[in-house]
Formats: sequence, structure tokens, C-alpha cells
Amino acid sequence: MAELLSILLVVAICVALFAGYPVAFTLGGLSLVFALIGSVFDIFSFGFLGALPQRIFGVMTSEVLLAIPLFIFMGIMLERSRIAEELLESMGRLFGALRGGLGLAVVLVGALLAASTGIVGATAAAMGLIVLPVMLRHGYDPRLASGIVAASATLAQIIPPSTVLVVLGDALNNAYQSAQLSKGVFAPASVTVSDLFAGALVPGLMLVALYMLYVMAVAIVAPQSAPAILPDPEAPRGAALAPRLAAALFAPLVLILAVLGSILGGIATPTEAASVGAVGAVLLAALRETGSFGKALIETVIKTAQMTSMIFVILIGATMFGLVFRGFGGDDLVHRALSDLPGGTAGAILAVMVAMFLLGFVMDAFEIIFVIVPIVGPVLLAMPGVDPVWLGILMAMNLQTSYIHPPLGPTLFFLRGVAPAEITTRHIYVGIVPFVAIQLAALIVLWFVPQLATALPRALYGGS
Repeated sequence: MAELLSILLVVAICVALFAGYPVAFTLGGLSLVFALIGSVFDIFSFGFLGALPQRIFGVMTSEVLLAIPLFIFMGIMLERSRIAEELLESMGRLFGALRGGLGLAVVLVGALLAASTGIVGATAAAMGLIVLPVMLRHGYDPRLASGIVAASATLAQIIPPSTVLVVLGDALNNAYQSAQLSKGVFAPASVTVSDLFAGALVPGLMLVALYMLYVMAVAIVAPQSAPAILPDPEAPRGAALAPRLAAALFAPLVLILAVLGSILGGIATPTEAASVGAVGAVLLAALRETGSFGKALIETVIKTAQMTSMIFVILIGATMFGLVFRGFGGDDLVHRALSDLPGGTAGAILAVMVAMFLLGFVMDAFEIIFVIVPIVGPVLLAMPGVDPVWLGILMAMNLQTSYIHPPLGPTLFFLRGVAPAEITTRHIYVGIVPFVAIQLAALIVLWFVPQLATALPRALYGGS
């Protein structure tokens, strides 16, 4: 009866989410309702909920999770400092004379913005506003243009510093330590956000390369879809473009070096590096927006508070769900289900990957991390031969598709909100399909070549 209620709890949450109810209140509210039902039938002890205040206090005082508002603040502030606009203009002039060159420039700028902001929404909005009208004006197919911009914006989810990787790192570390404790290891090792940042770097750059190869292939096979840009006779070219390009690259490269370089080099923790990045973003915005800097700062603080509150309220609701689910014995049920799957460890991981991909149609990455990882993570990490960093990057790359696959990918809605009138929802949905296929292909490559995720962390930190 208890395990049946744990299954019904998960089903009820999925139904409520499909119906459009807020995630945080769905997780917490339905969990409390099922806890009351369980107590009535004497199959649930409210003693489990006694751990809730302590868990919430641990979440709110976590030094790792403190990096989330700092990275969000940095990303929003950089969006307002017009770095994206200058990068796109300079890169567009550098590659524009090539067939498909503007598309290649958008992918490169998306990677640079991902490594300096870490926020998908800010990158998607900035690139959609700036580059989509330019691509259409120069004859790009609306479907191709929409797909390039949406996919490039989601690079901020996998290329560090990424807020999703921060949240996933914290959840995965808890799961990894639980897995070791279950095996009798009472001095458990940890997997850190720095490990995930290092592990995500090579797979993220692989995605950038695959996107660029696709754009070049389209430019060759269907040149009318990605034409070259006729040069502006008054615009600087050649050596004259170098100073402008250097100036546009200076700010993001300095921030990447300060934030990501200090993390990978072991000089600073992700939280410390995020604080440096936030201060750097404020200085850049102050230099570029001297007249309206005060207003921009206030708006940035408000948006940061809103986004951070959303993430932490979901996390608190997920904590409530986790306690009730375990109180019903759901974790034992999941352990038996995954252990009994054909294919052993590989079959269990494959089943979780498929489930996470399907959940991405109705839930975003944060929601999936908070709900799924605490349940399946300890089981998978207790299985033989599962590297926590490799599993984390597999999950992160899988979750990246949740941002862009139809019908509910958040990036598609961000883009729809800022796209020109001639770009329809159909253009966006059709245009993103090849990029979802590319991400799945990259996921398969990572499955068979785990060293893509594990080699750099081991080289930097001596193991995961």
C-alpha cells in the first residue's frame, strides 16, 4: 500500500504539471496531501517531515547554491551592457562574406556568451532581438535562422559557468554521498561543481563544433538558405576590423578567464568566482551605461531576486516531495525497478536517460533535477562502474534538450517573444528539430566515449 501511494504521488504530480499548475506548489502541496492520506491509513509517519526545516535551512545556507544568484546577476547585468550586440556585429562582419558565415558567427557568439553569462533566457532574448532581423534581411531561411539562434542560446546550459550545472552538481553530490553510505563507506568522497564544470567543457565545445558543421553543410547543400552577406562599402574590413573585434572580445574573454579560469585552475570555488564575475559585470555595465546605470542596476537586482526565488521555492517543494516519497518507501521501489532492468547498469542508465528526455517535454531542467536526481541518483551511483562526473554530464546534455525540444522548450518561448513578425511558431519548431537531433547524437558519442567528460577533471583534480 505504501509503495502504491508513492507511485500515485508521482502520477498525481505529473498530471498536475500537465494541467499547468506551478511546479513548486504542486510538489509541496501534493506531497503534503499524500502524507496526510498515508497517516490516516497508518502507513506514513510524520516524523519524516521533522527533517524538513533542517533541510530547508541547509538549502538556504549552502555555499554551493549561493553561486546561483551571483551567476544570474552576472548574466543579466552583462545582457544590459550590450556585449552581445558588439560581438554579433563584429563576428558577423568577420564571417559574413562566407556562405553561411553569419550563422557560424551566431554559433560562436552563443558559445562566448554562454561562457560569460551562463543564463539561457538572457542569451536567447539578446540574440533573438539583435541577430534574427539581420539574418532575415540578408536572405536566411526563417527556419534555419530560428534554429541557429535557439540552439546557440542553449549552449549557456552546458558550457560553464552554468546555473543548471551548479544545481545539478549539488544534487549529484548528495546522491553520490548517499550511494557511498549505502555501501558502508562512512567517509564518502564528493563530486563538486568544479568537477562538473571541467567535465562539461569538452562536450560543450563538441556541440559548438557540431552546430557549425551543420550550418556549413546546409550552406553547401542549400546555399539559398544561408547566403553570404554583401559587404558594406563603408564598414571596416580586413586589418581595419581587427581593433573593433579585439575590443568586442576583450570584455567576455576577461570575464571567462576570471570566472572559468579561476574555477578550473583551482584558485577559487564556483561561488567565489561567481562573486568576482558579478563585480566585473557591474564594472562593465557602469563603464558602458553611465547615464542609465542606476536604473539598469535596480532592474537587474529585481530580476535576479525573481529568478533566484523561483529556483529556491522549487527546491524547497522538491525537498518536501523527496521526504514523503522516501517515507512511502519509494526509494526502495526505484532501486528494485532499476536493478531488475535488462542490461544491468547500462539498461538502468538508459531508462533514466529516456525518462528525463520525455519529461523535458513538460518540465524544465531545474524541475527535472530537483525531482528525478534525488530519486535515481543514489541508485545509479551505487552501481558498479558509474563515474559521477560522466553521469552528471550525460544528464546535463540530456537536460539541454528540454530547453529546445517542442512543444514546451523554454528557449522556444523566449525566442517567440522577441522574434520579428515574419517568424512564425512553426518556423521555430521546425528549425530546431535538426539541432535536437545533433544534441542526441552528441549524447550517444558521450555515452560511448566517457573520457570526453572525465579526462579534464582527472587531469586537473586527480580524479572525479
